[in-house]
Amino acid sequence: MSKYDIIVLGSGPGGYVTAIRASQLGFKTAVIEKESLGGVCLNWGCIPTKALLKSAQVFEYLKHAEDYGLKVKDAEHDFDAVVKRSRGVAEGMSNGVKFLMKKNKIDVIEGFGKLKPGKKVDVDGTEYSADHIIIATGARSRELPSLPQDGEKVIGYRKAMTLEKQPKKMIVVGSGAIGVEFAYFYNSMGTEVTIVEYMPKIVPVEDDEVSKQLERSFKKSGIKIMTSAEVTSVDTSGDGVKATVKTKKGEEILEADIVLSAVGIKSNIENIGLEDVGIAVDRDKILVNDYYQTNIPGYYAIGDVTPGQALAHVASAEGILCVEKIAGHHVEALDYGNIPGCTYCSPEIASVGLTEAQAKEQGYDIKVGKFPFSASGKASAGGNKDGFVKVIFDAKYGEWLGCHMIGAGVTDMIAEAVLGRKLETTGHEVLKAVHPHPTMSEAVMEAVADAYDEVIHL
Repeated sequence: MSKYDIIVLGSGPGGYVTAIRASQLGFKTAVIEKESLGGVCLNWGCIPTKALLKSAQVFEYLKHAEDYGLKVKDAEHDFDAVVKRSRGVAEGMSNGVKFLMKKNKIDVIEGFGKLKPGKKVDVDGTEYSADHIIIATGARSRELPSLPQDGEKVIGYRKAMTLEKQPKKMIVVGSGAIGVEFAYFYNSMGTEVTIVEYMPKIVPVEDDEVSKQLERSFKKSGIKIMTSAEVTSVDTSGDGVKATVKTKKGEEILEADIVLSAVGIKSNIENIGLEDVGIAVDRDKILVNDYYQTNIPGYYAIGDVTPGQALAHVASAEGILCVEKIAGHHVEALDYGNIPGCTYCSPEIASVGLTEAQAKEQGYDIKVGKFPFSASGKASAGGNKDGFVKVIFDAKYGEWLGCHMIGAGVTDMIAEAVLGRKLETTGHEVLKAVHPHPTMSEAVMEAVADAYDEVIHL
């Protein structure tokens, strides 16, 4: 039986990052992976979707070339080539993880791993043991009883990335990050898209003003939106799909070629031996402490299988913290209140901290500032004036409670707010930090200035 210091079950952005940090700390490390290195994120999620979205963005630029004083005759897209490019990007990233495993002398064990008592893992009949076993098996698309996925007419996100033929009409059920990203992509490619959202607003976890702005932008681009609506059944017996949608006004039948179910994710905890070992779970989440230890010594869990936010960067941070704790380092528990969230549709969305409504609910006396990109020189020059930056501060102490952005490139800007909040900066300190001109990032400084009645460009 092969013996390791640390075995990581799963090689997504939680698992492979954990393994690399463990190796750096001197642990003899192995990773078990049943499919492709990099997990869902690199192969079927974060990375290939961004490749699809970039193709959509470039195609939109071509269609609006005259807005920039340019002429492009008959801009066309090759759907197969767009998908092929996306898969190529994913393959390249997965190969990059292979290189990192080799560079860091991490053993990659291919197969399906099942936990055993006594700090062991069975991989397709072969047993391995370790002093510490870290579960990082991730999640998959959640299925609703009223919306069973057949992989042909009712699909999840994986199939949506590799369709053989572009649908003429698509219904997207759910308007979280996955739903709105695919809605934007397919709409940009020319598919007629309708979003059906159960909650009263799209991107329901975001600040109300962000949700309203995205709805305006999406409707302007031709996406139909139904909120406070629920798909109660689907009929796939004909050539396409007929979805029965329950709304406040009654039932409505929508027809499309394909329904994309984007109603969230479900943790991959089935058949991995949790019951055999006695590891405690709540619904589909493994219960852990601040350092990702389960109730059974020597077994840990990180990423989407735990109760924290199901985000790639969260899984990576949890894994690093977990192995550093194992190594005896002094580590602070992760601050889940300062985790940025990003959505890569167009306009992009990025946020961190409390929304305005949440800040009020928690009893804060707040200062709110907002700067629209319509007043930004860089946004005007770039032809991307939709959106704004919104900041929320505690009026008493100046604490930066939240930051919410919607617009071009904002996913690359949100880190300023994350770092500022981590360093406990105040609004006045942000104001005195000179921002370069002309940039989209100036909008952060301007929004803060607006909160403190010092705004210049409004």
